[in-house]
Parts: sequence; structure tokens; C-alpha cells
Amino acid sequence: MSLALSTIGPKAVDDISHAYNEPDWLRKHRRNSLSIYEELPMETSPLYTKYTDAGRMDPRQVSISADSDGSVPEFLKKRLGELTGEACLVQMGTGISASVPEELQSQGLVISSIADALKNNGSLVREALESSNPREDKFTALNNAAFNSGFFIHVPRGLVLERPIHVVSSLSVDGTSTISRNIISADEASRSTIVQEIYSPHAQKQQAYLELLNARVAAGAQIDATTLQVMDADSVNFSTRRTDVGHDGKVNWYLGLFGAMLSRYRIDYHLNGPGAGTSDSEVVFGSSSQSFDIQSNINHNAHDTEGRVTEKSILRNSSKSLFKGMIRIMENAAKSRSFLSGRSILLDPGAKSESIPGLEIFTNDVKATHSASVAQIDEEQIFYLQTRCLSKQEAERTIVEGFLEPMSRKMSYQVRAWIAYLIESKWEGRELRINTDKELTKFVEVEETRYNENAEIEQHYKYR
Repeated sequence: MSLALSTIGPKAVDDISHAYNEPDWLRKHRRNSLSIYEELPMETSPLYTKYTDAGRMDPRQVSISADSDGSVPEFLKKRLGELTGEACLVQMGTGISASVPEELQSQGLVISSIADALKNNGSLVREALESSNPREDKFTALNNAAFNSGFFIHVPRGLVLERPIHVVSSLSVDGTSTISRNIISADEASRSTIVQEIYSPHAQKQQAYLELLNARVAAGAQIDATTLQVMDADSVNFSTRRTDVGHDGKVNWYLGLFGAMLSRYRIDYHLNGPGAGTSDSEVVFGSSSQSFDIQSNINHNAHDTEGRVTEKSILRNSSKSLFKGMIRIMENAAKSRSFLSGRSILLDPGAKSESIPGLEIFTNDVKATHSASVAQIDEEQIFYLQTRCLSKQEAERTIVEGFLEPMSRKMSYQVRAWIAYLIESKWEGRELRINTDKELTKFVEVEETRYNENAEIEQHYKYR
């Protein structure tokens, strides 16, 4: 039985906990988080209150349940077929199914639902759940209280994965929303790549994918992760993420936000050991009346750590973006280096963007800088390109490609191809889907040779 988010109370939380047969400590954790959710305002910082669009999520329409229709939407069947045989986790509504090749199972790779992980990896799950402070944010508290789904990925010590782990999430076809509690744990000296795709079917009422994710990167480990959000234009996507990075650990995260009427992401990196580093690249493409609210924080808690966040927004029609960021370098984090940048390009007069970067530095001998820019597209550049026989639309796209170019060099060719493909799909008004069809293959071929110094010679011999 589903109920509206606006009516959620202790009984609903207990019912979800009972449905998953959870231990007492987790039931208490849920109840405590619910009481905090009811107390907290929509935005805890008064600096951001006047800018937030979080109120566009209608809790009277968003409904949750301990169970939902787990059938695969028609538009996703081809994509899931392409992932047969891969290390893969599929989340349809509240349902979770996982596939791990036998060779990787024997090496200790775990991909499962959070319900199964509570039974089989209880200590890791409890540590992750309790490391998230519900008082930090209203929606962190909500997710801790009412999560009805979630996944768990554990990469054991020393395991180097040659191929990515795919995580495909979609809202249910029955209109139920998903509140997902997700955990990624990478042990010492491991290396993995994770690709997360978030979809939703067209629904008659507002649906939401609300995510709370904890990632742990142990000493010497590395995670390269990509999140591509291509949800239906009437849905809502909230995500709160905390990544803890140990000594010499590295995490590179690429975020592409294209769908949903409202996307609200809060991303925190905690660099806890010497040599820890993070690189976060975020691409937003808004149209119609979409709203994007991103907060990215880098916390340097040890010396010789390095952080980088680069956010770029392309906004059309009356879409809007809000970028909030903070570099925080603590007393014992000397010799740390950090960079934070938010830049937006406005393609139409009705588009709007706000950037609020900040610095808090409590020690000396560090390098830290931040920047922000918001500008309309340069009409002189448009005119110049039109004199070179480009239409106005082609000129705009060329300028956008140049705007994203410095960021794209840091991405793998596959990620660059996906993002380029989704930008073109959105520009042309096509459905936002990732299928390895002929169109996407063209982008992959281009990106494979894009920065290859020998590409011209290779292409010459290829076509002789």
C-alpha cells in the first residue's frame, strides 16, 4: 500500500522497516531521522534559502511504498539486453536484481540490494548508515528515515576491475517513488569503474528518485564513477552524496544532469588521509522550465590532499541553475591544493543562473582558488560563425562544444561520447536514452581518436 510523502509518520517508517525485517538499531535510526526531518527547514543555510527551488517537489503527489511494480519499462529493455553478462545492478522501482560474473564473485566482488547486504555485510552497512548525519539536511534525514530500496557495492582489497560495474535505476511504472539508500565501498589498493544511469517512465503525477549515497575509498584505492540522469521531464531527482577518501585514495566522478523538472544534488568529499584526491566534473543541460540545484563541497582533513570541482551549465528557454560550493581546508591540512569553479552559458533571455562559491581556510601553506561566471551567448561569435555558413543553431552548438571542451579532456572517451550524444539528443528533442546503437557508435568513434596525436595517420590508412 502506498501513501503520500506529505502524510509520512512513524507507522509508515516502521512498516517499511518491518517489511525488510530490519534489526532494532536500524528501526531506531529511521525513527530518529524522521523526527529530524519534521523539524528541519527546506534549506538549512539562510544564504541559500532565497535561491532554492526544492519546494517544487510536491509531497502530496510523491507516493512511497515498501513494494512497487518491478517490471521493466519498454524503453529500457534494449539497454538491459546490452548489459547481459556484465557486472550489473538493476533497480526497477523498489526492486533490486544483481548480476556478477562467476570469476568476479570468486574474487570477492559484492553487488546486492541493501537488504541482502544487511544480512551478509552488516558491519559495513551499519558503518555507512551511521556515518550520515541526518541533521545536515532535511532530505538526508528523509532518506535515512524512509528509504524503501538501495544497493550495495563492495570491491575487495587489491581487486582491479577491467570492465565497469553498471547500475541502471528507473522509477516504477506504477507511479511509486523510490527512496534509495546506496553504499559503495572500495577496499585498499582496489580499482573500479562504476556507471550509474537514472531513468523514469512518463507518469500521470509527480514521481521522485531520492538518493542518499555513501562511498568509502580506502587507502590506495581508486573509483572512477559516472552518473547520467535522463529522467522524464515531470519527475524529480534529489541526491545527497558523501565520499570519504583515505590515504592516497582517488575518486573521479563525472555527473551529467539532463532530465527531470527539478534536480537537487548535494555532494560532499572528505579527504581524510595524506595524498587523498578527488576530481568532480559536472555538466548540466537545461531546457523548458527545468531547475538544477547543485552544492559541491570539498573538505580537506589531512595534509597534501587535492580537490577539484568543475561545474558547467548550458541553459535554454526559462531553465535555471544554482551552483553552491565550498572549499574547506582544516588546521592539519597544510600543503593541500583545491579548485572550485562554476560557469554557466545562457542561450535564451529567460534562462537564469546563480553561482555561490566559497572558501574556508584554517591553515597556511595551501593553494586554493574558486571562480564563477554567468554569461549570455556572445552575439558577435554567433555572427562570425554565421558568416562561415553555419546556421544560428549550428553556431550555438559549436560555441557550446567549445565551452565544454576543457572539461571533456579529463573524461574517458566513452563518457565524452555519452555526454555528447545526450546533448545532441536533447538539442534535437529526442528521447534521452543510452543505447549502443549506430548513432552512439559514431560518437564513440569520434571520441576514441579525438585527442590521439596519431589519429590523422590512422584515419588515412583506415580509409585508403
